[in-house]
Amino acid sequence: MSVSRRQIFKGGAAAGVGLTVAGVLPSLAEPAAAHDDHGPSDRPGNGRPFPPLVDDPKGILALPSGFSYKIVTREGETDMSFGQGKTPGFHDGTGVVSSNHRGLTIIQNHELTPHMSVFGVPHIAGTVYDPGAVNASGCTVVTTDGNGNRTAEWVGISGTVRNCAGGVTPWGTWLTCEETFINAGTTWSAAGQTGTYEKNHGYVFEVFTSESGRQLPKPIKAFGRFEHEAMAVEPNGKFAYLSEDSSGPNGLFYRWTAPKGKKLGPGLASTLSDTDGKLEAMQIRLDDGSIVPDVAYITSAQLGRPFKVTWIEVPDREATTKTIRTQFADGTVTRGKKFEGVWSNGKGCYVVNSFAFGANDLPADATKHDGMVWFYDYSDETITLVTYFPHNPASESEAGAAPKYTDMVFDGPDNVTVTPWGTLVLAEDGVKASHVLSSIPGGPTYAIARNQVNIAAAGAAPVYSEFTGPTFSPDGKVLFVNIQAPGIMLAITGPWSKYLG
Repeated sequence: MSVSRRQIFKGGAAAGVGLTVAGVLPSLAEPAAAHDDHGPSDRPGNGRPFPPLVDDPKGILALPSGFSYKIVTREGETDMSFGQGKTPGFHDGTGVVSSNHRGLTIIQNHELTPHMSVFGVPHIAGTVYDPGAVNASGCTVVTTDGNGNRTAEWVGISGTVRNCAGGVTPWGTWLTCEETFINAGTTWSAAGQTGTYEKNHGYVFEVFTSESGRQLPKPIKAFGRFEHEAMAVEPNGKFAYLSEDSSGPNGLFYRWTAPKGKKLGPGLASTLSDTDGKLEAMQIRLDDGSIVPDVAYITSAQLGRPFKVTWIEVPDREATTKTIRTQFADGTVTRGKKFEGVWSNGKGCYVVNSFAFGANDLPADATKHDGMVWFYDYSDETITLVTYFPHNPASESEAGAAPKYTDMVFDGPDNVTVTPWGTLVLAEDGVKASHVLSSIPGGPTYAIARNQVNIAAAGAAPVYSEFTGPTFSPDGKVLFVNIQAPGIMLAITGPWSKYLG
């Protein structure tokens, strides 16, 4: 049925938490494809409810009965290899980039500004982008055996700022994204230290798995300069999709298209010129051809309904005089508060909007929400809302008691990954309780873990840091996920296929 702009704008949010609907793309009517080492299924499994979460006597991670965890790395406690010091803090986006008989290789973002923690990413020769970004962000490379037991860790890139999320490439590297926009010459001051950034920031970098110095700490300027969150590369190597976590005005979702005859592969910063390809911003279209000005106009009333997407070219991807998102007038692009995680299933990519409810978060006549998950179909060039968290006023503040039904109240989805069975795992960045969630596109959402590490000051109301970087081993045995503060990478094992398959 044709849907007009007026109908979209009038559609109200239904009551409930994590609303989803059957019949969305990809189809739930078919069983999940058998998994192999080439990557996850492109069809979601049907999933089953997880058992109730059981509190951890160690006060770290509540899990369902039958599941267990181990700590892989911990900020300031675990030792890096080659004498590189202690594991850096503020764990964020993470991806398993390779798997073989020797184990798994994982690349881990650390989202830091200079001296945000005493355990920043150290400047190791051959990994440094900006010498002025001291004790700041970057990535570590972590290796484990097939059960998630750590075997090594070393610095992959350093001298970057606020490496938030990113994406695994089809050729087995990690694209790490800076969620910042800083000009060279800007000074910083923290923890009694001062310094000056020597280079611009706000880029994507490729991180390799080698520990022998063969890194390439050079920005991929073709992908634009903005407050990047995450990205995915289409399997054909011709397109990349990038999210922007920003506001004032709200951020955008982007597509980069390779030049004719060129296909993406390893060494992007060397093989792509600064202006190679085309960077475009998303426009969600209604049936009458008009552009939805902000994703918050689309509510639970439109769950499962594909919308046509068109793209408009970015005038100045380097943002030399104004940020990319301000280069477009309102109404000419589709904006969104907190475009966050992006993850490809081979046929399309999932993209998350974390929340929008503050006075400056969304247009006055749009609808508040506590999270959205979308599916962008590569071949159809459509986008579909597959999960929706209606707004709960209790999600606006950490203050006050946690809700009675803690493990049934969800808000603020952030990072996302596709499981080997085609279902989703979301990392929650909300208020009060913080969860890892199982989300079935077109089906329900369940809590599969809860953070129990209280980082509040003594006597204050409890505060639980966000979860970040969920990513599965290709065989489905281990889910890696992080508690951002204090930085802890966890390996969770259990009967995953019973509940996700």
